[in-house]
Amino acid sequence: MSVVEDFVGSTAAWLGQNAGNIIYSAVAAIVLYIFYRFSTQQIDKLEKQSLLDKTVSFFLKRVFQWGSFLALVAFVIAQFGIKIDFIAGLLVLAGGTVIGFAAMNTLGNAIAGIIIMTSRPFKLGDRVLFDSKFADVEEIDLIYTKIVTPDNVAIFIPNQKLLQTEIENYGRDNVVRRRFSITAGYEEDPERVRQALLEAPGSVDGVLSSPEPYVWMTDFQNFAMEYTLFVYIDNPQKIQMIDALVRAAIFESCRRHEIDISTPTMIRSVK
Repeated sequence: MSVVEDFVGSTAAWLGQNAGNIIYSAVAAIVLYIFYRFSTQQIDKLEKQSLLDKTVSFFLKRVFQWGSFLALVAFVIAQFGIKIDFIAGLLVLAGGTVIGFAAMNTLGNAIAGIIIMTSRPFKLGDRVLFDSKFADVEEIDLIYTKIVTPDNVAIFIPNQKLLQTEIENYGRDNVVRRRFSITAGYEEDPERVRQALLEAPGSVDGVLSSPEPYVWMTDFQNFAMEYTLFVYIDNPQKIQMIDALVRAAIFESCRRHEIDISTPTMIRSVK
């Protein structure tokens, strides 16, 4: 029991000697928390008034969060008289092991995160095509960027990888062009094929009438001509659904006009 008594006695003595420092530290924590909450509320108000976009708002909240935390740590260190040189020595010792093996990638991702937040190649809510997957940008943090696919699957991408990878950004309400290619035999009248393709998107909700859809002949294949229909949409969030509806409309229009869009290359070559 003497060990327990010694521990309780030493703990009580330490608390008695540092009661003032503990109270000051607690007050500082409360004040900094109130400051952080007030700052985030003001940022939310500016965002609702459209004075800040979502990405800048998210970045500022992170700055205030980490700034408040570091300010509290510095205040506690000063209150308890912990020597900075002692802490520096510990950091140098830890740096030889932890930083040497793990923190390099972390620091690289953090720097990449700052670059992404400041250069803003995409914003929160943007629809992007990354690694052949459509997804919406949900969070841009220091280490990772979080995107969510239409299947509601969250993907966390290290920021360094984002800087090294080509990303197609379709935005949130940008007008983007989509293309749909078919093949029709050379015996088909090109004007009839063109009219069939132009009729297709008229029944699809989400396809813009201005700029108008148009058709190009885009390739000469072995036994068929390739035609490409170009349409414009202004809702990238529904890009996959609109694409599917346009393809279905093209199929129905070609069937209605009795245009064969199959390419039986092997059968024709045997003949």
